[in-house]
Amino acid sequence: MEFVLNGRRVGVDAPPAGTTLLDFVRARGLTGAKEGCAEGECGACTVAMLVNEGTGSAFQVVNSCLMLLPMAAGREIYTVEALAEGGELTGAQRAMAAAGGSQCGYCTPGFVMSLFAEQYRPGRTGACDPLSMAGNLCRCTGYRPIGAAADALGAAPDDRFSERLTRPALPLEALVIAGFSRPRSVEECVAILAHAPETTIVAGGTDLGVEANLRHRRWPQVMSVEAVDELREFADGPEHVRIGAGLPLSRIGRVWRQAPAVVAEWLALFASPQIRNMATLGGNLATASPVGDAAPLLLALDATVQIAGPAEAGGSTSARRTVPLSSFFVEYRRGALREGEILVSVEIPKPLPEVVRFYKVAKRRLDDISTVAAAMAIDGSPARVSRARFAFGGVAATPLRVTDAEAAVEGRAWDEHAVARVQDVLDRTLTPLSDHRGSKEYRLAVAKSLVEKFWWEGRA
Repeated sequence: MEFVLNGRRVGVDAPPAGTTLLDFVRARGLTGAKEGCAEGECGACTVAMLVNEGTGSAFQVVNSCLMLLPMAAGREIYTVEALAEGGELTGAQRAMAAAGGSQCGYCTPGFVMSLFAEQYRPGRTGACDPLSMAGNLCRCTGYRPIGAAADALGAAPDDRFSERLTRPALPLEALVIAGFSRPRSVEECVAILAHAPETTIVAGGTDLGVEANLRHRRWPQVMSVEAVDELREFADGPEHVRIGAGLPLSRIGRVWRQAPAVVAEWLALFASPQIRNMATLGGNLATASPVGDAAPLLLALDATVQIAGPAEAGGSTSARRTVPLSSFFVEYRRGALREGEILVSVEIPKPLPEVVRFYKVAKRRLDDISTVAAAMAIDGSPARVSRARFAFGGVAATPLRVTDAEAAVEGRAWDEHAVARVQDVLDRTLTPLSDHRGSKEYRLAVAKSLVEKFWWEGRA
């Protein structure tokens, strides 16, 4: 396999299973990127990857500790060492130095890469977005000078990096190497799964990378779906919104131009820029995690999922079936995917709810795993609710819609008595577990309080 690293093409022969991009660049002496947490939370491993944007391209930050090395094949990757080739610092580096933004220095290269990608972000006007660094943590807590460095960045200069962005990124090609494949179509994916049922599917790798790093898991065969065009499609039609299961989360916010405000709010709370640039709806749903942030919102929006699997006898293409998301989660960490199947898309019916909110309660405001996540939607008027949706994560073995709570308010007034009825149903229905993020009593109390918050916000 080959890819472009800091402007130079490099080749790799059969990388060992579990090797990450971070392992590779550090072995080549590019030690600016570091392993801080090995699970994509600290950002010390941040590098920039070139992706298509309009008629040109853009620098997109990713966690190199989570990217399996074969996923870099055909990509164009930049580490912090590329920024000062020839000894001249880039604007992000100069701003960080001038503001005194480097404390112990361990996290500094990751912050610099996030600032670099933000400075060169196509279409940026005005100051840098401070949330562009939401995926980087400073253990020294020296955030004030780091913020000052971001504020000091001006427009991207007319240099070799700006020139590179005028041209598209390299196209992703099909790839087959020992233990790894990258097909280009859904039919090829299904054929690979039929031939090798033990194959593990990877989309963005943000969950699989954690398993490889912290639990030292290895898989005999890995199939990446990142080059399957159908899985990265988006369509906003008159009857539904269709989102490809392999479309990175950060792209959803850019291509869904008529999205309700709740989508932007949800995305801002979903992990970090580095994670959102790789993670997908399909991956977040397929893991069937009870604390996945995508499920509650999609449940409240009455989403369905399209699944592809082996063709019927004599058929030449994959067989497709549609499953309501409310029926997709079977048990803890197990969804409705059968052997040989993959998620193709998520469909959200129209019209969208009149009022919908997403809430996330976690130890940190940003870049953290939910203790409780909730999405709620109401149609009708305060005097009479025509449709209600109450969906939660982190309060049972699977994400779920609380249909009894919905029935308790539909056809009736949405008032404090309705809130009390919903809370009574939650007391009887939810079965949260206690863990290091919160006790079962705390999770239940949070879920009930969020219902009341939803009601109060509706009155504002």
